[in-house]
Amino acid sequence: MKKMILAMTAVALATACGIPAQENWAVRMADAEMRRAPQAWQLDFQQKLKWDYTFGLEGLAFIRLAEATGDARYADYIEAYADTMINEQGEIRTYKTENYNLDHLNQGKMLFDLYATTHKEKYRKALERLRAQLATQPRTSDGGFWHKQRYPHQRWLDGLYMGAPFYAQCIGFFDEPDSLYDDVVDQFTTVAKHTYDPATGLFRHAWDESRAQRWADSATGRSPYAWGRAMGWFAMALVDALDAIPAGHPRRSELTAILATVAEGVARYQDPASGVWFQILDLGGRERNYLEATASCMFAYALFKAVANGYLDPSYRAVADRAFDGILKTFVETGDDGLLNLTHCCAVAGLGGEPYRDGSYDYYMSEPVRSNDPKGVGPFIMAALWRER
Repeated sequence: MKKMILAMTAVALATACGIPAQENWAVRMADAEMRRAPQAWQLDFQQKLKWDYTFGLEGLAFIRLAEATGDARYADYIEAYADTMINEQGEIRTYKTENYNLDHLNQGKMLFDLYATTHKEKYRKALERLRAQLATQPRTSDGGFWHKQRYPHQRWLDGLYMGAPFYAQCIGFFDEPDSLYDDVVDQFTTVAKHTYDPATGLFRHAWDESRAQRWADSATGRSPYAWGRAMGWFAMALVDALDAIPAGHPRRSELTAILATVAEGVARYQDPASGVWFQILDLGGRERNYLEATASCMFAYALFKAVANGYLDPSYRAVADRAFDGILKTFVETGDDGLLNLTHCCAVAGLGGEPYRDGSYDYYMSEPVRSNDPKGVGPFIMAALWRER
């Protein structure tokens, strides 16, 4: 088996994060989450068991926190979720391969770490099951994975985070041919080509090859707006996939070039007053647009990590620092119960479906805003860890 390339090692983080727990934003946020959701399956405001990408996002953050602090509580918390959802045969509750949903691969990322520490064979079996989905995942004509079976011919930036780093990790974990890393890189290069907007330097939320969706431009197939969290997913996907692709691979430079374009756009539209970002990135002055926490945390995490790992110019560290300071000032509050809260999180935004989401400005402004959404909390914890290195 090839050596897995990990974003953070326990030793490096434990050494780097040697600060008192009461001053550690990552610890404070994770402890608050464990109070709000005593069992990890209750995260994301859930009332019943669900195999969902949000558990993979926040779960991985908890595992990284356990590595950083040496406190096994955080990994045990997520391991309990995995054990609740996966039986001894590696079968996963509520997961169906035939849905071909890239979102449902994201939880696989935390299973690599759990398998490495627990050696539970059921985790390996579950990883095999998830990896098998990609073998038959429907693709666009240029080889890009469809976001979901029920969204035919569509590619969303969200899906790059869900599927591409997981795919890259599988290649090493299962000792698959190195040539498959080219397929991982192609996932990024093709979606970048289709979603990039040269007028703004940003990437649009999604692309429909068929142009059948009402939200798709008839000429380009692109959706109308650069939604902050979509670009946040894309930024995190790039830095995480780079961790899993061997350092000597000849096409890594293609990913760092896309990352540089993402970072340039992110820096350009960083709100100068607050240091964070708007729901629609390039329309900060438009009525109803608002400063949004999940995208801001994702950008902070991606920038901190990219600079630390040498994927971006060191000048972007200042952008990340300004962002994290802005997050603390704009979004982080301590409630009457003493628990840390992350406010102003867009709960969800998508395209198409039923009822139909048309990708309009009014649509992005209409979705609920709430506190402590895992799509913000997970990146906040990871951004804090990287900042404290």
